[in-house]
Amino acid sequence: MKPLLLTSLGLLLGTSAIAQHTHMPGMDMSMPMPAPKPKPKPAAPRPKPKAAHPAPTPRPKPAATAAAADTTRAKVAPAPAMPGMDMPGMNMPAPAPTTAPATAPAPAMPGMSDHNMQGHDMPGMNMGTADMAADSSGMMMEMRNSFSKNLPMTRQGSGTSWHPDSSPMYMQMYQSKGWDVMLMYSVFLRYTSQNFNHSALRGDANFRANSYVMGMANHLVGQRGLFSIQAMVTADPLTVGGAGYPLLFQTGESWQGEKLHDHQHPHDFVSALAVAYTYAASSDVDLTAYLGYPGEPAIGPPVFMHRPSAANLPAAPLGHHWQDATHIQFGVATLGVRYRNAKLEGSLFTGREPNENRYSFDRPRFDSYSARLSVNPSDNLALQVSAAHLKSPEELEPNDNVDRTSASVLHNANVGKESILSTTAVWGMNRHSGIGEETTYSNSFLLESNLQARQFNLFTRLETLQLNYDELLLPAPTDHDAHANRSVEAFTIGASKYIAKTKAGWLDLGLTGTLNTYNKENTALLAAYGRNPLSFEVYLRFIAPRMSMHMGHGGMKHGGMPGMKM
Repeated sequence: MKPLLLTSLGLLLGTSAIAQHTHMPGMDMSMPMPAPKPKPKPAAPRPKPKAAHPAPTPRPKPAATAAAADTTRAKVAPAPAMPGMDMPGMNMPAPAPTTAPATAPAPAMPGMSDHNMQGHDMPGMNMGTADMAADSSGMMMEMRNSFSKNLPMTRQGSGTSWHPDSSPMYMQMYQSKGWDVMLMYSVFLRYTSQNFNHSALRGDANFRANSYVMGMANHLVGQRGLFSIQAMVTADPLTVGGAGYPLLFQTGESWQGEKLHDHQHPHDFVSALAVAYTYAASSDVDLTAYLGYPGEPAIGPPVFMHRPSAANLPAAPLGHHWQDATHIQFGVATLGVRYRNAKLEGSLFTGREPNENRYSFDRPRFDSYSARLSVNPSDNLALQVSAAHLKSPEELEPNDNVDRTSASVLHNANVGKESILSTTAVWGMNRHSGIGEETTYSNSFLLESNLQARQFNLFTRLETLQLNYDELLLPAPTDHDAHANRSVEAFTIGASKYIAKTKAGWLDLGLTGTLNTYNKENTALLAAYGRNPLSFEVYLRFIAPRMSMHMGHGGMKHGGMPGMKM
């Protein structure tokens, strides 16, 4: 009887201990359940549930075994609640939410910044305005504008001027150690015959080659700074010569102590060498400082050789010295501020145009000044208006100063999958004055267009400008007659066909024809040039390949990343 009582008492105590150690708050067990198998911890470790009572006194072996099994269950974190699952007889409240550990910010990715991620800029990529372009090998690259990490690369013109954002770009692109490098080049091998229908009168015919190679590189400086370098060289002094290439009615600069006329002067061997720093105060505001020796002050539109509308035209505009001739000035300092799609700039620079030694660096003077307002109201438009005072620009007329005013419109229109029509309209006015000089005004107007298609190009240039007999070295009975304005018009049309496209560049064969007209009452012009002078040119052009742009300013629809176009 005594052993039976002791056995019953041990079983009672063991059952009580099991009940105490297996009870879990929130769980109502209507029948004993087997211990759950341990599961991997999904979250941070939870504290062990405390026993409701002190550990029991030593008990018989069965009770001790049960307690040991219960201790194993206590060390296992409860499985998280599964919404929507209800198990009869079990009430398991969802575990209390835990605070996720703070994550370290993602490392900066060079080249990335987002208008919509203020405070999270990733230097060098602007998701709102970056350009993704396929280089000649087909590799996609993201390239920065040299004067703003918040503007598309395609907006960049010559100097600090602006193109429309949709402008085609012909260049090679490279990226190395945080630097974005862009290389542009163009060579025209050309035969020209000017005024061929009056061979005994003014005009010239010969083979010439005009060219340029331009490199640009930029690198981020901290989170907001951008440093850029520009350099441009040309073989013109060697392949064009000091007298320049034939171009009827062209004026400006000098050769061997005489005013150049009916020829376009060669450009200096070093045509650009400039540095700039831009500070991005915000995604909408840039502050830029630019220094060039030589450089291009803030005057006029992008220079003709870098305009898409003039890319296939081998000759300079007749209004070059009314519109964009200040692209090589030995000493330029420009400050500019951009707010969104508008930019105001001011420049101090050397007014004297380069001298006849095309390999030298002329003395900087910083005696002239200019201001320019540029506005890009849409991806396809670039507008500018500018005014400048040039002190003694011509070496042969040191007392003559020029006040130049300019306005221009650049426009692009997509006319096919791989075709774009680029058009430029420019007005330029020169006011000549100085000590002992008569004050005179003269105007020039230009309209040029270029349809750049997959296999061919069609282009035209229409010009009218006011010249005088003194500029053309024509005889006049009085000084007043020598400086009186005479209107001259030039109508040029042309076409070119691509004959080779390689990773190194594109080669096309082109032909242009030009008709000049003027008032036949100008007897001096009639005697010098004849009636309706005609000119033509045949050329081979080699140019850097055209980039295929896949991201630009404007945004992508349907929830895309701002600034990306597919």
